[in-house]
Amino acid sequence: MKKLFISIIGLVFVFCATAQQDFRNPNLSIDERAQLLLNQLSLEEKLGMMEHHNPAVERLGIPAYSWWNEALHGVARDGFATVYPMPTALAATFDDRAVQEMFGMIADEARMKFNRNQEAGRYDDYTGVSFFTPNINIFRDPRWGRGMETYGEDPYLTARMGAACVNGLQQKVNDRYKALACIKHFAVHSGPEADRHSFDVSVSGRALWTTYLPAFKYIINHTDVGMVMCAYNRVDGEPCCTNDKLLVDILRNQWDYRGLFVTDCWALNDAWERDTVIPRHETYATAAEAAAAAFGSAIDLECGSGLGALKEVVEKGMIPVDIIDNHVFKILKARFALGLFDPEPHFTKKPDTVLFEKKALEMAQKSIVLLQNNRKILPLDAKKYKSIAIIGPNAADSVMLCGNYNGTPRHAVTYYEGIVNYIKHLPENERPRIYFDTACHHVDGKYRLPNDFDRKIAKCDLVIFVGGLSPALEGEELKVELDGFHGGDRTNIDLPRIQEGMLMRLKQMGKPVVFILCSGGAVALDWEDENCDAVLAAWYGGQAAGTAMAKVLFGEVNPSGKLPVTFYSTKNYLPPFDSYEMEHRTYRFMTEEPLYPFGYGLSYTDFKYTDGQYDQGSRTFTFQVENSGDRDGEEVAQLYLTNKNDPKSPVKTLVGFERVRVQAGKSKRVSFEVDDEFFQTYVDERQHFENRPGTFVFHYGDQELEVVW
Repeated sequence: MKKLFISIIGLVFVFCATAQQDFRNPNLSIDERAQLLLNQLSLEEKLGMMEHHNPAVERLGIPAYSWWNEALHGVARDGFATVYPMPTALAATFDDRAVQEMFGMIADEARMKFNRNQEAGRYDDYTGVSFFTPNINIFRDPRWGRGMETYGEDPYLTARMGAACVNGLQQKVNDRYKALACIKHFAVHSGPEADRHSFDVSVSGRALWTTYLPAFKYIINHTDVGMVMCAYNRVDGEPCCTNDKLLVDILRNQWDYRGLFVTDCWALNDAWERDTVIPRHETYATAAEAAAAAFGSAIDLECGSGLGALKEVVEKGMIPVDIIDNHVFKILKARFALGLFDPEPHFTKKPDTVLFEKKALEMAQKSIVLLQNNRKILPLDAKKYKSIAIIGPNAADSVMLCGNYNGTPRHAVTYYEGIVNYIKHLPENERPRIYFDTACHHVDGKYRLPNDFDRKIAKCDLVIFVGGLSPALEGEELKVELDGFHGGDRTNIDLPRIQEGMLMRLKQMGKPVVFILCSGGAVALDWEDENCDAVLAAWYGGQAAGTAMAKVLFGEVNPSGKLPVTFYSTKNYLPPFDSYEMEHRTYRFMTEEPLYPFGYGLSYTDFKYTDGQYDQGSRTFTFQVENSGDRDGEEVAQLYLTNKNDPKSPVKTLVGFERVRVQAGKSKRVSFEVDDEFFQTYVDERQHFENRPGTFVFHYGDQELEVVW
């Protein structure tokens, strides 16, 4: 009996010890669990973890998992989802708090979808909770088709918005992330789209360190971002995904980044693949050599299908197994941090979809930029108009509203629908009649106007023309060859001629015209600015864009968006698209007067900036924002700095911003702590930054304050 008792005790002890050593045990640390699981994997199973679609390990009860999902402005490519405005529109809000809240809601919706997919046994791409988001490349040239995916042309605005996205997605509850974010594309990436698989960027150290890298550095320093994605292009001759200067010297050694390194999808193929149709880098003779260069260095995870090459590399001893173990350990840690191996599912509370819809409307409203209202036609007084024409290629296009990398909204409110819905709620005697027609296509002249078009317009008191561009014309590597468009990019920045011709026709008919511009970025609007009665930048505003615009047009919402990009004039010089140097580019380096400057946006009220003061000890600048008009409104208070000690530094650069609500006749004090880095001078000869005393100029509103130390 005594021996039996001892045997039972022994078995219990062994069982408990074994349980303690089980990678499924949530009481162990993530590092311990990752190491325990790593120890149980065969070499083939480890290699499988290094491709974006991790296969199942059935003998250990581990399901498959795909690292590839998208959440650029809502959960994408997985059925119905809330579709928020595109990132350029989000940047126009200058509201990083709201952006972080929005991405927190996206993470909630993502977890809901993930849980459903798990229950249904779906493990394909776009079913996971790791997202290749945000795109924090600099929108250096308005011709770049993917610029709509970014937060504009300014490094600091991009950094703040990108960090808000990361922190929103990577909410942590009980030491588990709701989702994982990935900053991309590292580095120096912004077109041309047609050449991205072979394009070699040669860029000065000054441009690299003062324009293209700051947002990446800021987010790595201020968040716990889980992934960094390398770009398709080369930098100084070496593809980004095998570029040790970028991935090792800068990211790992200088910035101490310890998260996952992932390739852009099939980017590694460009390093070795021979293609008679699409030019490639072809910097390596074989797939194995390219894989050895990538995985033998920084890359942990390939988005692609290069598993065969990776196996060959290991079998030939080109990469030691301990390097493979290091990569897989990091991958497993990330999966554990998402709670994917825990016995109970995480984040099972049903999200509030009504809240998501309200947030989509809020973000759309805040993103609308009033560019021109010289004739004070806005806000519209419905009682003044018996009949309104709503026309244009984007007026009733719900697909255009969603931009790219999008989910499918259950319902998207077009501009036509938004205005009609708004008018329905007016007293019957105040409702204008509505006339609708597409009027023209975006670019070609194939649309046939109805015979009575001119007669119908003649009966209208106001024309609202909704035009501009479309994600079918600008975007990632598109097969588009039309006047003004090539491969997803634009070949000029003008409004397509057919649309400008239609606007001229309307103007000749003597009708007041409100022009709503939909686009991913800047469009040259010299004629429109001079001749239209009002111009608004609407971007690609998401599922609630039509409702938001109606509220702005009729004055229920005071417009408050600001431009995250410069709107160039047709008279401005624009450097060659394939040049990555910054001279003459963006508000930071152009010396000409643009049509509409970065940070610009009108309101239905007036704001004045006064009493700027700078405290050198705390590096804090404060000033007063006064609403001198007769309407309450929100203003984006902005602070810029000029370094007069360095003639090559930006003309001015954004160093602080905050969205503030100010009641009519009231004022608010705004305070910004200016980061020390903004006072540093880049020394070209040594390729580093130095603190140099001298003269600096602060710009706030139309005011300046010069300080010397």
